[in-house]
Amino acid sequence: MSKQKINLLLLLVILHISIITISNVLVSIPIEVYGFKITWAAFSFPLVVVATDLTIRLIGKAMAQKTITFSFPFAIISSVLILYLENNPVSVALRIGVASGLAYAIGVLIDIHAFQFIRQKYSSWWIAPSLSTIVSNVIDSYTFFFTAFYNSDDSYMAQNWLEIAGTQTVLKILIGLIFFLPTYGILLNYFSKRIKPLKKS
Repeated sequence: MSKQKINLLLLLVILHISIITISNVLVSIPIEVYGFKITWAAFSFPLVVVATDLTIRLIGKAMAQKTITFSFPFAIISSVLILYLENNPVSVALRIGVASGLAYAIGVLIDIHAFQFIRQKYSSWWIAPSLSTIVSNVIDSYTFFFTAFYNSDDSYMAQNWLEIAGTQTVLKILIGLIFFLPTYGILLNYFSKRIKPLKKS
């Protein structure tokens, strides 16, 4: 692997771990907006989809899969440690960390394959990230909230996880499409002029 690929892979791994860790801390902080139960993570996690789709578009599916492989264990460890240091019970911290890693891996892997398939069928730059945002967020949200909070020691989340998962899924999709999709287009245009695809897949 060339030095350029190693540096890019390292940057992507750090980006993914950072977003996941921050989101896992924020997911333990529930809020209500106009009577709808959500958590603060709804505003941060859609960035993972943007980062993944940009990775695929610029350097290919293989590099995106390597990013997941290296990010997965570190994201779980960092999330558990920070949640525990934030005075969450060990059982809650462990479940959120494991749930996050599982949901991240499943959601992003599906996102990779959905994005690649859609991108090959449609030439418009916005179609693939839009549809993959919807698919990956639905799967990720329900996988995460069920694994993390079903019969959890966190009584509030255990009682409301299904409602929060549904509301948060809709909100994440809207945030992704309204705010992060235009950001994706700007970043794609910027990096496409500066990064020659390292490998087509």
